Amino acid sequence: MADLKYARVLLKLSGEALAGEQRFGIDPGTVESLSDELADILALDARIALVIGGGNIFRGLSASARGMDRVSADYMGMLATVMNAVAVQSSLEKRGHATRVLSAVTMQAVCEPYIRRRAERHLEKGRVVICAAGTGNPYFTTDTAAALRGMELRCDVIIKATKVDGIYDKDPVKFPDAVRFKRITYAEAVEKKLGVMDYTALTLARENRIPIAVCNMFGGAARRLILGEEVGTLVADPAACVVS
Repeated sequence: MADLKYARVLLKLSGEALAGEQRFGIDPGTVESLSDELADILALDARIALVIGGGNIFRGLSASARGMDRVSADYMGMLATVMNAVAVQSSLEKRGHATRVLSAVTMQAVCEPYIRRRAERHLEKGRVVICAAGTGNPYFTTDTAAALRGMELRCDVIIKATKVDGIYDKDPVKFPDAVRFKRITYAEAVEKKLGVMDYTALTLARENRIPIAVCNMFGGAARRLILGEEVGTLVADPAACVVS
């Protein structure tokens, strides 16, 4: 077993990450690439829990802004996350990795209900735990669900995998002179409105001192991060953000 900096990880993925270049729905090739990345991490004997959004299929907040009832829209978004979770589960299991989807909204014909002790037991057995349907409550994002599950499952870090290699002072796609932060405090992430995670998620992480690492979804960045390499951007307590 490799010497890991983070042995138990909560990996947060956006739903859009599964859409690939098509921007909507689930792109099988992108899911396969994601599974390859996860397989490389599992080879380190790390324990992985996933929280996946549903924005590639349905975004509750956007629908609410267009006049749909917010509660109904959010529940539809939760169902979208279950579809994404099952897609990733299928891909991982084709590679021989035991995987369990645990949903905060009960649907026993498709997946298990989320029960913390059950999820912990799956992790202890080396199974990948995919937490679906957010927190099971409307008005809460999957960012908040990631922070909550990270605390409940006693994860060492929350890794938010994105299309870029960290947090920048402005959009690096639009501005070539954008500067990447290597380390930043929770308070700075809120004050600068950097869009790392929503305020509720950042507050939960700060109060429970769970670091958030933001890195690229592909290219082995998460694996290197787990091994201790300084990759992407770390959001943590001020003491952890002091470079020695």
